[in-house]
Amino acid sequence: MVLKGELDEEDSGMSIEKAKMMRKEILEGPIEGTLFKLAWPIIINNLIQVLYNITDTFWLGKLGRAALSAPGVSWPIIGTLMALGIGFTMAGFSIVGQYIGAGNFEKANRSAGALFSLIIFFSTASAILSILILPYALSFMHVTSSIRPYAYKYSLIIFAGVPMSFLFMTFNVLMRAIGDTRTPVKISLITVFLNIILDPIFIFILNLGVEGAALATVLSNSVGTVIGVRILTSGRAGLKISRENLKPDWKFYSKIVRIGLPSSIGQSANSFGFVVLTRIIMGFGDVTYAAYVITTRLVNFITSISRGISMAMSTMVAQNIGAENYERAKVIAERTMVINFLIAGIAVLIIGIFRVPIFKVFLNDPMVIAESKIVLEYFLISVPFFNGIFVVVTGAFSSSGHTVKSMIMSMLRLWGFRIPLSYVFGYVPTFAKLFGFTSRGVFFGMGLSNFLAAIVGLAWFLKGSWMRKIIE
Repeated sequence: MVLKGELDEEDSGMSIEKAKMMRKEILEGPIEGTLFKLAWPIIINNLIQVLYNITDTFWLGKLGRAALSAPGVSWPIIGTLMALGIGFTMAGFSIVGQYIGAGNFEKANRSAGALFSLIIFFSTASAILSILILPYALSFMHVTSSIRPYAYKYSLIIFAGVPMSFLFMTFNVLMRAIGDTRTPVKISLITVFLNIILDPIFIFILNLGVEGAALATVLSNSVGTVIGVRILTSGRAGLKISRENLKPDWKFYSKIVRIGLPSSIGQSANSFGFVVLTRIIMGFGDVTYAAYVITTRLVNFITSISRGISMAMSTMVAQNIGAENYERAKVIAERTMVINFLIAGIAVLIIGIFRVPIFKVFLNDPMVIAESKIVLEYFLISVPFFNGIFVVVTGAFSSSGHTVKSMIMSMLRLWGFRIPLSYVFGYVPTFAKLFGFTSRGVFFGMGLSNFLAAIVGLAWFLKGSWMRKIIE
């Protein structure tokens, strides 16, 4: 008879051997082949996560334009406060990934445990703070009176579920750091299946409306979190988080905070920027905002392929930097840029061709459909530059541990380019008159910001100052 502890230890040993084999492939194998091997599970996982939003958008669209817009209002608020945790998570990813690249699995486990306990604290604090500032945030964004009641109810429930959602994200990041991109997909399939089932039940059968959509999302995420935590603590993932690793370790906390704080600041500024951007877009009314929400959901769905490849690239860059294979890390990022630019370009073309029938699936509103043409022509054409260049560059900076660079790039894109340009071309008479004082000016400014950020990011990337490791 095999005792449970012995079984866990045996499983853990097998997982470490597989992790070592994956490490060898990442450091020495064919770049494109390894990239796609790591990427396809992440792509599926991204599609699954976007499907959460698509599902909510689809069902809430049956309740009308105002209910459909509720999720779009809540995410910029919550993202601002959750950004600290995101920064620390990415710092943990780069540390764990580089330790694995260096072959030091003991320190990788200790770093994973420190990251997990830190995220528990910050996600809980973010949830409480989000709920407290919600009324003020809605007022600041100038959320219209028709949307505000729906946005408030939806946001309260989503905010309460932040800790569980964040722990599940941390589990995904740790799995990706070690090169296991398949396990998160299996769990995400379970959660999205639950969400698809629970959404219509809670929204219509139980008559909970937008609150039902939020509750379905939180419950589904919680199931995934419980499964993920169990895997990490059992040792069957190649990493093992024990009670000892979860105890406060101020040395590791200090390292994670030091590396993650710049990224956290950048993420916070980035998320708050979208709060400001929502206010700018809301100035043109419910129709413009509804068109923006649906369009971005569609783009996220289709470009999940390119974003998945970027995340796989991050794993390869982190481990190659840890092994001091700097030139290989640079080539990996460069090839990812070419692949992602082509994929994002095809995605935008597909949306342009099938825009009207696709929009009618979500909301058969002639005014919103007409407005979506403006979003496409003035903003979406810039998406290949964002996904193909900017996302890859900032991903290379973050995964190598040079988070100050990714912070500067994120803040520059939003605060240096997007918000000023959107406001100037949307509201300042001298420039807004070029677009007839319509939403065209706002979306033109948003598109231009992607072009400019991509150019600056590429120039900085080519300097190569990010190609050095951060671990001892």
